[in-house]
Amino acid sequence: MGTPAPSSDPLAAGTATLRARVADLEREVARLAAENADLRRRLELKPPPTPPPAEFAKPSLSPRRKRKKPGRPAGHAPALRPPPTEIHAEVEVPLEADADGRCLCPDCRRVLADLADHDRDVEEVAPPPPPRVTRYHTHSGFCPGCRRRVESRHPDQPPAADVPHAQLGLNALAIAAALKHDAGLPYRKVARAMMDLCGLRVSHAALVKQVRRLGGWLDAPGGACEAIRDRLRAGDHVHADETRWRVDGVKHWLWAMTNPDCTLYEVDKRRSAEVVRRVLGEGYGGHVVSDFLPTYDKLPYKAQKCIPHLLRDIARTSERSPPFAATAFARKLKRAAKDLLRLKARWDDLGDDAYTLRASRLAGRLDALAKTESGDKDVRRLAKRLVRHAGGMAAFLLIKALPGDNNAAERAIRPGVIIRKVSGGHRGGTTATAAAAVMSVLRTIRQQGRNLIGTLKGLVQRHLAGQPCDLFTPDAPPAR
Repeated sequence: MGTPAPSSDPLAAGTATLRARVADLEREVARLAAENADLRRRLELKPPPTPPPAEFAKPSLSPRRKRKKPGRPAGHAPALRPPPTEIHAEVEVPLEADADGRCLCPDCRRVLADLADHDRDVEEVAPPPPPRVTRYHTHSGFCPGCRRRVESRHPDQPPAADVPHAQLGLNALAIAAALKHDAGLPYRKVARAMMDLCGLRVSHAALVKQVRRLGGWLDAPGGACEAIRDRLRAGDHVHADETRWRVDGVKHWLWAMTNPDCTLYEVDKRRSAEVVRRVLGEGYGGHVVSDFLPTYDKLPYKAQKCIPHLLRDIARTSERSPPFAATAFARKLKRAAKDLLRLKARWDDLGDDAYTLRASRLAGRLDALAKTESGDKDVRRLAKRLVRHAGGMAAFLLIKALPGDNNAAERAIRPGVIIRKVSGGHRGGTTATAAAAVMSVLRTIRQQGRNLIGTLKGLVQRHLAGQPCDLFTPDAPPAR
């Protein structure tokens, strides 16, 4: 008789336990799967998170910074308006008096003592006159030689147009152009200002069209813009800068080229050296003062780079990269750039030999810095810049009238930036070209120190009469 088979009860119990455990885990997996599906459904229904708003405001300055004392510096002459040269009316303003003729205090009615007389001049603006309508009785005839009809025109009359309403006169047109392209108002506010100040009702769309005509007159051959371009080419140096511009929603560039006498604006789709070359021509012999944009490196002219731009680049790089700020190269380059500006400020104080010696030493310091070798990428970048612009870093030290900064171009481009932020740009290319012409003439008139409205009107009158432009003639009328 054989041995009995082992009992299977412990195995059956273990199997049952494992099966129960598996069932529990399956239920837990099903619960988690349902919870996961519910969470996914909620995420799909939930809108995407809104990104945080961009930080447009500048950060607050440190309260521990060195604050500049408000007001003019000690010893600086006050900026006061000159006293009036002519008194147009005199008004007697007596004190209140009693029945005996004694002057009384207006508050407590007591008799005043120690009487004195005063002259108080008040400079007031006369109330704006209402619009004046002039009907010009012109005459026309057909010319068989020109094969067109010609019409007589008064000097104060704009070119005739067959419109059902009155045309804008040259004064109104000059005021509108100045409010738009000098004061920086949008056309709707220009129309509102002309209605409030002069009582002249005009739509903003009509102003756009009329100022476009004005720009065409100024930019015509032999006009004011051509005179400005010739003046730039005849100068010893030109400051150049550019900023973004919009024409019908497409990115363009507003270029500003200026010298102490005049300023020319150009709107172009290219951020190219060809824009500057087209304005200055191939025979320009002066310096072009600019920042370190590589576009200007392609110009065939003598260059002077903006030293404050270099200092700002060093400061930004030092703030971004502490290892760069700790290098001797950063400290030496910053000191050398500041020494360039300090030396130029002492042009009249130092003798020729001492000044020339210091200038040559500074040039040697820059050459030594350009040969710096380092593992820091920012050091290598700025050292390459010194090599690339070796002739344009210290050129201003040897020419008295040549500045070492590009502040003039930045000041010239700033009004355009304000207009761009207010109006957003232009709807068409012809409007943009006309706006650049008007801005150029207005800015140049400001630099000449002449009356804005009167000079602009005179330029238009001379162009319409076929006379040469007198923007830079010595006998031009002075500013009022």
